[in-house]
Amino acid sequence: MAVSISKLSFEHHRSALGIGESAPRISWRFQGDAPNWEQSSYDIQVARTGKGATEPVIYSHNSSESLYVPWPDQELASMESAKVRARAHGKAGQSSTPWSDWVAVETGLLKPEDWSGATPIAAIRDYDINSPKRPIYFRKTFALNETITSARLYITALGLYEAEINGQRVGDAVLAPGWQSFNYRHVYDTYDVTHQVSKGENAIGIVAGEGWFSGRIAFDGRNWWGNNIGVQSLLRITTADGQVMTIPTDESWKSNVGPIVSSEIYDGELYDSRLEESTKGWSEAGFDERAWLAVGKLPPVKGSLVSPDGPPVRKLETHKYQQVLKSPSGKVILDFGQNLVGWLALKVQGPSGTNITIRHAEVLEHGELALKPLRSAKATDNIILHGNGPQTWEPKFTFHGFRYAEIDGWPADTPISQDAIQAMVVHSDLEQTGWFECSHELLNKFHSNVRWSMKGNFLTISTDCPQRDERLGWTGDAHAFGPTANFLYDTGGFWRGWHRDMWSEIQRNGAMKVPFFVPTVPPGSNDPGAAVWSDVSVAGPWDLFRFYGDKGMLQEQFAQGRAWIDHGLPRNADRLWDRSSFQFGDWLDPKAPPEQPDAATTPKHLVADAYLVRMTEILMLVAETLSDDVTASDYRAQRSQLVKEFQKAWMPAGNMTNQTQTAYALALHFGLYTDIDQRHAAANALRNIVAQNDYLVGTGFAGTPALGPALQDVGAAEDFYRMLLQTKVPSWLYQVVMNGTTTWERWDSMQPDGSINTGSMTSFNHYAFGAVADWIHTTIGGLAPAEPGWRTIKVEPIPGGSITSAETRYVSPYGAIELKWWVDDVGFHLNLSVPPNTRAVVKLPKSQETLRVGSGIHKFHQ
Repeated sequence: MAVSISKLSFEHHRSALGIGESAPRISWRFQGDAPNWEQSSYDIQVARTGKGATEPVIYSHNSSESLYVPWPDQELASMESAKVRARAHGKAGQSSTPWSDWVAVETGLLKPEDWSGATPIAAIRDYDINSPKRPIYFRKTFALNETITSARLYITALGLYEAEINGQRVGDAVLAPGWQSFNYRHVYDTYDVTHQVSKGENAIGIVAGEGWFSGRIAFDGRNWWGNNIGVQSLLRITTADGQVMTIPTDESWKSNVGPIVSSEIYDGELYDSRLEESTKGWSEAGFDERAWLAVGKLPPVKGSLVSPDGPPVRKLETHKYQQVLKSPSGKVILDFGQNLVGWLALKVQGPSGTNITIRHAEVLEHGELALKPLRSAKATDNIILHGNGPQTWEPKFTFHGFRYAEIDGWPADTPISQDAIQAMVVHSDLEQTGWFECSHELLNKFHSNVRWSMKGNFLTISTDCPQRDERLGWTGDAHAFGPTANFLYDTGGFWRGWHRDMWSEIQRNGAMKVPFFVPTVPPGSNDPGAAVWSDVSVAGPWDLFRFYGDKGMLQEQFAQGRAWIDHGLPRNADRLWDRSSFQFGDWLDPKAPPEQPDAATTPKHLVADAYLVRMTEILMLVAETLSDDVTASDYRAQRSQLVKEFQKAWMPAGNMTNQTQTAYALALHFGLYTDIDQRHAAANALRNIVAQNDYLVGTGFAGTPALGPALQDVGAAEDFYRMLLQTKVPSWLYQVVMNGTTTWERWDSMQPDGSINTGSMTSFNHYAFGAVADWIHTTIGGLAPAEPGWRTIKVEPIPGGSITSAETRYVSPYGAIELKWWVDDVGFHLNLSVPPNTRAVVKLPKSQETLRVGSGIHKFHQ
């Protein structure tokens, strides 16, 4: 029955080392099953640490808030640290929590001058800027005469980096510092390296590759943000006597090439281990660097150097292959049983010069690797063995989307085994917050596929796909999938950084257009904007607010949505979309031809106008939330007029001019019917369209997220269950019965006979159609935020189809919510766990009664 604080955090950081906020807001989660427990007040204790250490000070507040409470102490200076803990007090007669654990927070380099003269450096060497750039090794020796008390490494790259100090790897981030809109925001990372430096001679080494910064990215071209590989770092060391020593990147460093011959995002890595002797001990003090090259200063990075908002990319899982296959052409192919994102790690021994080639693909076609969906991406890694005994290897600056790996040139000295070859799974290290499982095994597998597609595509930014020559931060995909992502993982910081880049891109030329993908490639391109895609500037922040309840972040992001809707969006005289404007429409409608994914059955501007009405409504809701009554009133009036114009344009006499699932789903879900009788008729029309289509999906990217909610809104949840559990193409479970382990870009990426869709855009790892998982979580799982941030929880499971039970768990900002329901001969049963300082609004199936309960464990029977 006790209540405690399970986690204390700052802003939306998973780790608070090197953060960019000098007065970070503080939040805490609860655990415990005390009934009806509510916070009435709290205490926060702050102790400055490090050089300016102070005795702990307690700050007390009479408030029920436990999210984003103001920093109570003096602001932190650059590179200053503190430790913080909290305790919360219940209402009269209720217990207080114990003090939480102490949690450390430390700021990074908050001002440009804090970099102490560190500048970007590059090797002085000739190279072809229009070809793949060979990764560069950088090193610097330094001596310490005093005992060390702390050391921090602040580091970024014009490209990607991996650092070592005295022969030891720094941190465990990979593909750092990730991908940003480098002309506006350039992330640096902070590492505690106190235990890696010592009194005496030391050395720091950094190896860097071209990455997104100057590599081949998007559909044509490279060098989008620069044409050289560079690094910028500052090693800051504090000694026992309080002195500070800095080792910045400058012209005193040395550089050279090494065994990584090339390493590219799309095409893979070539590693020649015969060249390792030239870099053996390269990050240690005793290394002979006389043959190494000088370095030169590069211009300062264009974007502001900022600390990250989200967590880094890490190697988070290891997968062993499940089968060794022999293709019809005699190739050895490993099946890892899961379409994943990452690379292979090898333990191998063989003769010098042995060239092992690894090709990656998501699926097989006729028993061979299906390489056509990769388009021009080679997705190939090569390692040339040194022949001096066993060696281990994995690439550094590339990644692949694959389930199958073809191994060519494997030496006879090492048998192919699960110990010798393993797959490393990499993605942004987001905290998992959502779980779902039910009695329907195919649906459970589909839900697993949705999660795997999210993991594979959330790699510093959210990409459309992780395997071909694209892998871009498409805005439309993020719009559709946002609510699902926010349930499965804590995405608050991840999206915050992306929306900051988006706002920079929107303002770039004053046109206030939201680009099709962020970061924008090429950086100077001027996308015209489009409904659904550009609308993520409005819907994305609202979805974040629904899940995390952060008004400060909502206020921060409000401007981007207003800029797009008020200024960037081209309109007709009736204030609907300009009919000459570009649109993606209901992208990848099932009936769209393979090479015309925009040729949907629903008119593009019907989709655009419907979304315009909904985006205007969301801006109204945001303004209301931020207590901006004048702006809210303006958007309310705009929405009312837009609804009338939409009705004139697309639904005369209440009948949609276009009889499709998408047309009716958008009109019903977005509230575009104002006449009750017409809405009832539209509901029947949608149900008839669905039934006549044998309960198969008829929607693309734009219509799919609205389809389930629209049917549920009109009391036809059972119709959507029939669609959801369908296994024929096009359907969600068709992908499962076809052995898919991630969600597909197309409903028919693979044909029933096992052949691959002939379209040039055919990915087997695209999360957009996984947006249906939001309906799964809220309707089958029964959980949704009734109040932003989940202070009030909506509990309303609706059983249907052949599903007889479900379990859902969501770790909200307040703590874990757990729900389990099942149906048996006796009736309907529901068990619910509500975290402290929250309450739930419960509606049982086939009941009009709403029950309100506080925290604790509750059991219901019907």
